[in-house]
Amino acid sequence: MNFLHKTPDWDSTPPDAWRQWQITQLRDYLSRRVIPFSAHYRRVFEEQGVHPLDIRSLEDWSRVPMTSKKDLVTPRDFVLVPDELVLRRDPSMWIDVLMHGRAAAKEHAEAEFRPILLTSTTGRSSDPVPFLYTKHDLHNLDISGSRLMLAGRSEREFKHINLFPYAPHLAFWLAHHAGLGFGTFMLSTGGGKTLGTDGNIKLIDKIQPDILIGMPTFIYHVLREAYETGRQWPNLKRLVLGGEKVADGLRARLRDLATALGSPDAQVMATYGFTEAKMAFPECVGKSHEVTGYHLSPDLGIVELIDPTTGELVPDGHPGEIVFTPLDARGTVVLRYRTGDIAEGGLTWEKCPSCGRTCPRLVGPISRVSEVRELHVDKLKGTLVNFNLLEHLLDDQKGIAAWQIELRKRHDDPLETDEVHLHLTAEPGVRESELELAVSRRFHEATEITPNGLHFHELSDLRDRLGIGRLLKEEKLVDHRPKAQPAATHVALSS
Repeated sequence: MNFLHKTPDWDSTPPDAWRQWQITQLRDYLSRRVIPFSAHYRRVFEEQGVHPLDIRSLEDWSRVPMTSKKDLVTPRDFVLVPDELVLRRDPSMWIDVLMHGRAAAKEHAEAEFRPILLTSTTGRSSDPVPFLYTKHDLHNLDISGSRLMLAGRSEREFKHINLFPYAPHLAFWLAHHAGLGFGTFMLSTGGGKTLGTDGNIKLIDKIQPDILIGMPTFIYHVLREAYETGRQWPNLKRLVLGGEKVADGLRARLRDLATALGSPDAQVMATYGFTEAKMAFPECVGKSHEVTGYHLSPDLGIVELIDPTTGELVPDGHPGEIVFTPLDARGTVVLRYRTGDIAEGGLTWEKCPSCGRTCPRLVGPISRVSEVRELHVDKLKGTLVNFNLLEHLLDDQKGIAAWQIELRKRHDDPLETDEVHLHLTAEPGVRESELELAVSRRFHEATEITPNGLHFHELSDLRDRLGIGRLLKEEKLVDHRPKAQPAATHVALSS
């Protein structure tokens, strides 16, 4: 309920107007909603001696402490819990009572603050963290979901199938609310774990959708199975992907499969989202399949890019770690949240060359800070290995149908050196010996190390290792090293 500021148009407001509006909205949001009702941030702002009126620019805001996953040990401290006396003094409540009466104003306050939905982080690197949504948040989820539809040039007459697994996870609920917010047909199958691959393929056969939405690896798996069993899906216009990075090679293979299924003009569109934002951002894809970045929602959140080492803001157009602050969230709220994700093309406010929108864009690829790991080739010298780069290299390598990187300790001894093993399935007609040579060479060129082992599998076996259709996110990089490790990490090189 914001009676104070008119929200600018998402797709046409100029950058200077957005920046001014965001700071005004931020100050209002902090003073009226976050600091009074968040135990964590009330404490932080008191300790730092910061008042919302002190924040007059993004540079001022950048001096407020950041939040990271390690801070979320007590999730309740980040939930907005309203104080009735404070709410009664709020001007928006006075206006609401005058316009609609006390009973209606109380109902509106319930919709704003009462949690009614819970999602959770996946818990891969730490314990899962719950994030609560109120009815107010679900309205914002409708808005951000509708923008995914608009950026993807969907139409209300289109039929959409949501292949994300049923789970308390942002990806599933965002796809669901995209259909609600846009007012279009959306069938959620629950993914592979619910119906299995055959069940999903049979439903797609019957519905003949215009849009498929889901995890990149699972959509690839479904399209490949459909092609191999002689299906024809001529209505596909968009494959919308979320939950994983999407390399150029995987995009090309998905387009090739869509063509083989009778949809030669289908486009591949990625999304970028994370649980803590309670929304996702759509990639803009041109008619010739060129991508121009992820359109943000500046009315719903501020995105900053920082140097991951120093924490300082980086200029527009420079790579940096993504830091997010909501501007209208209720339920669980985290401010200046460090995502650990790097936007390698930076943040830009220039008009989108594909669609003409003026809202800001994150330019990819987007990679994980945590996937750059120091491995020691001997007891003295360390080598930084960028597993983000390896993932793109393997996705782009022709002839690979599926892959997984596995980290082990030699002899499963915590005090021994590390080993890197690569599990592969070759495309039909590709000789394993030739693929092994090509992959080993490119692996070494990218990382200066050579895999300790290349292991070829039947596609069904590797899909099981990856957890396709079984896990929320496929395990492309797995760490099977014993947990009790020395401080240093060592890797043994193959000769």
